[in-house]
Amino acid sequence: MQKTLKIIFFGTPDIGLKSLEYLYNSDKIEVCAVVTQPDKPAGRGNKLQMSPIKKWALEHNLPLFQPKSIRKEPEIQAELKKFEPDFFVTFAFGQILSQEVLDIPKYETINLHASLLPKYRGANPIQRAIINGDKETGICTMITELGLDCGDICEKLVIPISDTMNCEELWDEIGEKSPKMLEETLIGLYEGKINPQKQCEDGLCMANKLTKEECLIDWTKSNKEIHNLVRGICRSPGAYFKHNDKIVKVIETTTVEGSGENGKIIKAGKDGVDMGCGEGLVRLIKVKPEGKGEMLARDWYNGIRN
Repeated sequence: MQKTLKIIFFGTPDIGLKSLEYLYNSDKIEVCAVVTQPDKPAGRGNKLQMSPIKKWALEHNLPLFQPKSIRKEPEIQAELKKFEPDFFVTFAFGQILSQEVLDIPKYETINLHASLLPKYRGANPIQRAIINGDKETGICTMITELGLDCGDICEKLVIPISDTMNCEELWDEIGEKSPKMLEETLIGLYEGKINPQKQCEDGLCMANKLTKEECLIDWTKSNKEIHNLVRGICRSPGAYFKHNDKIVKVIETTTVEGSGENGKIIKAGKDGVDMGCGEGLVRLIKVKPEGKGEMLARDWYNGIRN
């Protein structure tokens, strides 16, 4: 391969940072510009904060664009055309692209999706895989088409999910394993060595955004189901229950044998606080009570007991 491929990278959260950096440092790829979401208020002060992708792009003096909705901003589309990119690369960008945008690159728009498509199309594939107790998930590179994650598949990689892995750990692993696959996909498509395959509809399911109601722990469910929910949405948004009308986020749990009244504290010890549920017991290991920081569940229990 002699030609250096010109790309524009679309991304927002930190899961795409290693991919952006890897492509930027590749001698076969030229990152011409970066597109990310507008700054959003965050934290206690509700101050505007830039995305991790924006921060990295500014540090490396890359041209940067922050459309509110790129589909509705022809002036930004016109600016992107001036770079004459070979490919667009999207990784957790957070906006749906129009056909006008998809038509800008010379070849294709390549998206990296964090599941084994067609399973878990949509916004929360990482969380849904863990919540549902899956033993494996993966990553795919795909040709972006109009529609939700329905394009032809270029490459796939399977990633095992252990019974203790939470969404933060899986997020990090996907971030680590994505960069090389993206580079291989871009070069393989350019050289004609990859023949994208249409998605079959067998096993199709959606990974819709989580609702607040889904995050509330249902103590009638089994300890395994509750444990999967906790590790599937660890910290953000976080599984929770209410104690004395105050929210208690659950950060870490395990399953133990036993039985007891649903949603009631059965026993507490140095290893945690055991809660009754539909089958077995859930042991709370780490929690975050409303208005306080994260703490061991035994310390939370000692506080409410006293």
